[in-house]
Amino acid sequence: MTTRRKFLGRALTASTSAAGLAAVASPAVAQEMPSVKWRCVSSFPKNLEVLFGCAPFLARAVAEATDNKFQIQVHAAGEVVPALQAFDAVAGASVEMCHTAAYYYAGKDPAFALATHAPFLLNTRQQAAWAYHGEGKELLETFFQQYKVVALPGGNTTTQMGGWFRKEIKGLDDLKGLKFRISGLGGQVLARLGVIPQQIGAGDIYPALERGTIDAAEFNGPFDDEKLGLFKVAPHYYYPGFWDGTSLQHFFIGNAAWESLPKSYQSILRTAAAAANIDSIAHYDVLNPPALRRLVGSGVKLHAFPAAVIDAAYDASIKLYAEISATNPTFKKIYESQRAYQKEASPWNQVSEFAYDTAINRQLRR
Repeated sequence: MTTRRKFLGRALTASTSAAGLAAVASPAVAQEMPSVKWRCVSSFPKNLEVLFGCAPFLARAVAEATDNKFQIQVHAAGEVVPALQAFDAVAGASVEMCHTAAYYYAGKDPAFALATHAPFLLNTRQQAAWAYHGEGKELLETFFQQYKVVALPGGNTTTQMGGWFRKEIKGLDDLKGLKFRISGLGGQVLARLGVIPQQIGAGDIYPALERGTIDAAEFNGPFDDEKLGLFKVAPHYYYPGFWDGTSLQHFFIGNAAWESLPKSYQSILRTAAAAANIDSIAHYDVLNPPALRRLVGSGVKLHAFPAAVIDAAYDASIKLYAEISATNPTFKKIYESQRAYQKEASPWNQVSEFAYDTAINRQLRR
């Protein structure tokens, strides 16, 4: 407090010159903040400007809120660690934090997938409600503490598309033997329908599809998919991505790094991550509509998945969840919490936004 009083005294007696005004404008608390420099590794390449952009958004917000005392240097996928090793770098304390999708790490424990999304579970608003104000907050915090990391929601692609296919999918038989780039539990579900799932980082999808290493690929929505150029080598674009009814990304921070921060910095990080989350949703909702129009205008063939595929995938998903729950109590607890909330929230969604959207779409087609 003595330092702060001296600073304020000097500021108040300064002349009204530019230098004096700058001294008054600079808050005393900023002078007391420690200098911190972190690295954040991303699972996403820079050309995915919204998805990758969540981390620079957070870094800017943190720097501005701390008068540049807390600086976070963001590294795109592959610059420090490969895209799908971002979480491991944080858990192993190689870097302080990362930005990634938890379901990339479902191989460690299928419960990872539920932090991002799993087939036929929560939509974007439901996932946010469950993660911020429902049981999800405590359940996920407890789960990630096993890996000595703190998880902050920080980015969402919203409902994704069903992906790009070289050939049209007319029924279940067309899935047999299909090599399909897909992450998380969605791959396990589709494997039960005869698909051969492949997990590939964003930057490697196009060359794999172009070379024929894979037959189909899903990534995100129209804007990011257009950036990756997938329409150039696979003309059939399907919807919806039932394995990604939402896709909640996280900032993962190592426990030691988190606990080294003053409480004010922890609070700033939480707030910046939440802001990045909201910003990404709004940004995608602005960018995806014109991107879809451009893709269809360029000759892309837009299809809904056949009902038989959706029904078979749903049944396979429910069966998979029951099997995993029988041997994994953590997964069971998180899954049952999400399922219970889905059953509670979906009737409200049906009579609120879904009903409104349906009415508006009917009017726009008149």
